[in-house]
Amino acid sequence: MSWAVILALGTVITAGIYLALSRDLFRCLIGLALLGNGINLMLFTSGRLNSLSPPIIPAGDTVLGATANPLAQALVLTAIVISFAMLCFSLILAIRIVQENRSDDTIALREAEPHSNDPLKPIIEDEP
Repeated sequence: MSWAVILALGTVITAGIYLALSRDLFRCLIGLALLGNGINLMLFTSGRLNSLSPPIIPAGDTVLGATANPLAQALVLTAIVISFAMLCFSLILAIRIVQENRSDDTIALREAEPHSNDPLKPIIEDEP
């Protein structure tokens, strides 16, 4: 069981890194989502997978025995909600960028930026 989880974890993180380094904007976003899910899986597995007893400390004891750690599960649940919200926001932002520039190639998007000496680019003044 643990070897299967380790293999799945490595596969998801590797695929996420591969897609995040792509030139296509949407593939980059999917890669970042996969990378986030891989990290969530890694956090979830840090809370022990094989324990079936509930995380309850018996009366009089001060140490949690051989049970699953509920803190890792709570952290992963929070991270899933936050990463889903960020993915939705990023997808809407990417759709708007593609509509404006008519391209989803990141190099073409980089070339579409104005140069530093462009008069239409806002000037950043140094504050004294």
